[in-house]
Amino acid sequence: MIAQHYRVVIAYKGRDYFGWQYQGDAGEKPTVQFEVLKALRKISRHMPCQVAGASRTDAGVHALGQVAKLTMPVQIAPDRLQRGLNSLLPSDVRIIECVHCAPEFNPNREALSKTYRYYFTIDVLCAPLLSDLVAHVPLPVSTAMGDAGECGLQSMKAACDLFLGEHNFSSFSVRDVSGKSQVRTVMALDLFQAAEVGFGSAVYCFEIKGNGFLKYMVRYIVGSLFEVGRQNLDGPAIQAALVVPQPKKLSAKAQARGLHLIKIDYATPSS
Repeated sequence: MIAQHYRVVIAYKGRDYFGWQYQGDAGEKPTVQFEVLKALRKISRHMPCQVAGASRTDAGVHALGQVAKLTMPVQIAPDRLQRGLNSLLPSDVRIIECVHCAPEFNPNREALSKTYRYYFTIDVLCAPLLSDLVAHVPLPVSTAMGDAGECGLQSMKAACDLFLGEHNFSSFSVRDVSGKSQVRTVMALDLFQAAEVGFGSAVYCFEIKGNGFLKYMVRYIVGSLFEVGRQNLDGPAIQAALVVPQPKKLSAKAQARGLHLIKIDYATPSS
């Protein structure tokens, strides 16, 4: 049987997974990629299959638009494959789109851009229903504005522009021992209040779009913006770190729970 190739879009809640990337069949550290691979193996009656993802999300990180290429030696209509996989996958992982793709399609190399959102609340208490999906980041009360964290939000929004463009993001990522370039381009970065969901907390969101992201890059960028909001970090320090890599990080990583992979863009809707 000739190998069949499918491009899928996957949504998942990352709380119970050690990230996207497969870490072996033992299953001691469950990953989203392995859950998809297990389901694909069952459908193909345990014949060799492959699952290649576009982005290696960290442990605890969520996704609405992870893209992957599935390869299997069984011919099946995309809609039937989608239904079959969803019937076998855990309830916190879902295939939301499935189409045929070319054998040479590479979901990582062919990606033009990736968009992430980081959701957080600055309320004194975080609503329990949001605790798995939204980071809790209380900010100091602003006496000038009279609103909790209002000055901090304004400062963070203004600092977003510092990261735009092409930079060496070594200071905002984990050191890459492979020697690959640490230069990436951030196309957009903004802060806005998310739509009211009625779960008891006001939620804010950083949205960042880039041509690619280094390990922990989004979380270090967001972490530094939180320090701006706390008045522990200023714009010149961020600018200096983007020009000359710093041996010490400007901030801790933002928590994984607030990070969501939203969308991956390609030159064409399907390959």
